[in-house]
Amino acid sequence: MAQEAEPAGTSEHLRPDAGAPVLSRMQRNTEAKVKKLLKQQKVQLWNPPYTRNQQPSPEDVQELAQVFAPLLDLPAPELAEVLERIRAQSVHRGRGNKMFRETSVATLELLLPRDAQQVACSPVAACSKDQRRKTFLETRLDVPVQVLMDRMAEEWGLKKVKLILSGRSLCADQLLEQQGVKNHSRIMVLKLSEDQEQQQQEEEQSVQRSLRGFQILSERGEAPPPLAHQGCVHHCAPALADGSQEQESSPFLQVADQKGNVLKIPESERKALTLAMSLHEKGRSLMKRRQYEHALAHLLQADAHFSACRSQLLLSVDNSGLLQLDIVWCYRGLEALSCLEDARGRLQRAEESFRRSYGAEQQRLQRIKGNTGGEEVLFVRLHLLQCLLCYVQGEDGAARSHLRTAESLYLRVCVDPEKLCQLMSLGFTEREARLGLRACQGEVAEAAAHITRRREEKEELKRKERLNKTIRSRMTASLMELGFSSRDVSRALDQSEGDADRAYQILSSPSVSPGSLEQLLYLGFDSSAAEAALRLAAGDLQAATQLLLDEQAVVSSGSSTEESSPSSSTSEEAALVSQVLEDICHHEDEHLDETLEEERELMTSLRKHLGGE
Repeated sequence: MAQEAEPAGTSEHLRPDAGAPVLSRMQRNTEAKVKKLLKQQKVQLWNPPYTRNQQPSPEDVQELAQVFAPLLDLPAPELAEVLERIRAQSVHRGRGNKMFRETSVATLELLLPRDAQQVACSPVAACSKDQRRKTFLETRLDVPVQVLMDRMAEEWGLKKVKLILSGRSLCADQLLEQQGVKNHSRIMVLKLSEDQEQQQQEEEQSVQRSLRGFQILSERGEAPPPLAHQGCVHHCAPALADGSQEQESSPFLQVADQKGNVLKIPESERKALTLAMSLHEKGRSLMKRRQYEHALAHLLQADAHFSACRSQLLLSVDNSGLLQLDIVWCYRGLEALSCLEDARGRLQRAEESFRRSYGAEQQRLQRIKGNTGGEEVLFVRLHLLQCLLCYVQGEDGAARSHLRTAESLYLRVCVDPEKLCQLMSLGFTEREARLGLRACQGEVAEAAAHITRRREEKEELKRKERLNKTIRSRMTASLMELGFSSRDVSRALDQSEGDADRAYQILSSPSVSPGSLEQLLYLGFDSSAAEAALRLAAGDLQAATQLLLDEQAVVSSGSSTEESSPSSSTSEEAALVSQVLEDICHHEDEHLDETLEEERELMTSLRKHLGGE
């Protein structure tokens, strides 16, 4: 394409502060159409007659605009401006390519925060307050990312930032080239600080505090045995639960389906999944407050944890797809339309996840929940974002198709305020009323019955949980009276799926192979612990080794905390847990409880861009 061409000529260093406003949606749409036409007509703007001796030829560009104007139904003067912008981009890119070949100095495109300091000596760097600022910066790629951060602090006063490349956060202590940064890479700069130094430090550490708080919750206690659930789940979430019998007042996190049933997850996957979903919820809470930069940092961290999971459960739930959708929604909120490639891939993964989880015609969702009204709000957002991407790429036909689909879905899930008030007057919460109306196609009486039924199901689940916990507590106490440790009893009950007799057989089994025990002792494990692990693993050496390693990990994380003043660390942990608990939703369908105000705003804007009424 024209912008990827490489003209000949002498190298000219780019100013580090050379920049321009990020193009608006309409400008991007027009530019995309012009580029396609240039490619079809095989016009090379970086070559004569449009560029002579690295200088523009306005007369020839204007003549070309006169030819293209009727083909694109655009005024010739406006088209001439677009052609000149594309021509300048092509020459700019070609110079950058030549400089990179000769000097290994790359040109990076930075999307700076809206409130980054303006550079007085570069008037072209100014931008409206509603747009991010596009700036070019030259650097070698064999330097740490921190070097870039230091230059940003010096040039634009950005002292605390996070750099995002294709949806991934760049590590400050690693080289640019090691993290996939190339010549002409586009990097989004998220500002993580306010004016005051204390606020800067707090925001910079916010993700790490959230991560640590969720880690504490995911490591606490032994979760009760999983309750049976019918069919496949379509959404799971971190659910708060009471602690074990020794720690009744300490909550911990466990993974549950949309009806609150606790899911049995392999230990190697449980913590990663819990952290991923918890960070996702934290990000969503920030999104609802339209704090998109802060939210994006949490969502990308959640994405990294999801990527580390290999559980088959992820193939039958919508969590990963919802996360991709939320990340692109943050891109939209930040007007980061330059992240098109990453956004396109994420939306495709989101759509595939939803169709796999809900069924091609949402028949699987209908079978599990009995309705599809709630999840349709996700498809409203999905089609609007697909419409936006198609529009800025100049694909107006596809954009209109997605917009019509989004509008049709919006009309089906838009809640009548009067009906909402009617249900709330009956004692239902606003969330219950909104979700109930969507589930029952706006029928008030049916929605009231639906909400009442869901409340009864929740109460029944809580009753079963209390009963299950009481039975578990009694079995644990009985087995501990026989001399077994609390942790061994808990693991035996998990392995036997709550069968006390089988748990006792596991605990008292003499089948400990001297050879297996010797191997564990050779690896440095304690004799009594090794023997207990082999007993719990029914003599399986590999399973016993994993049990011992898991035990060491728990002890290690606990001891490192205790080494630094027990009282202060306990107080710090309590504060962290208290903070993150505020972002854990207590409603299983919170991710569907959208007012659709932002969607309506985007829909109106896109309709105007596409020439709708």
